[in-house]
Amino acid sequence: MAVAAMLAAADVDAAIAACQAADTFDYKSFFAKVGLAAKTSDEVKKAFAIIDQDNSGFIEEEELKLFLQNFKANARALTDKETKAFLAAADSDGDGMIGVDEFAALVKA
Repeated sequence: MAVAAMLAAADVDAAIAACQAADTFDYKSFFAKVGLAAKTSDEVKKAFAIIDQDNSGFIEEEELKLFLQNFKANARALTDKETKAFLAAADSDGDGMIGVDEFAALVKA
């Protein structure tokens, strides 16, 4: 299941289109445009579980790089700069990974 199944297709398309160019991804505007910021805690946790491809309980850098593809299969990969900025914004405990609570806090920020 893709995260997009929980969201309006038009919102997903608009959010992906807004960050098509390299180094234009902004997590705050993406979460707002795609409608994830308005979802319940449980729905955000379900989205986290989908993005956590290896079911480790964390979103690691490699999974983060492919973040947009969880919303639309043909979306681009994040650049290294975007990936590192996204990770730094979410990783409040500094362990190099994003846990479910860190992800939820970032989505709702």
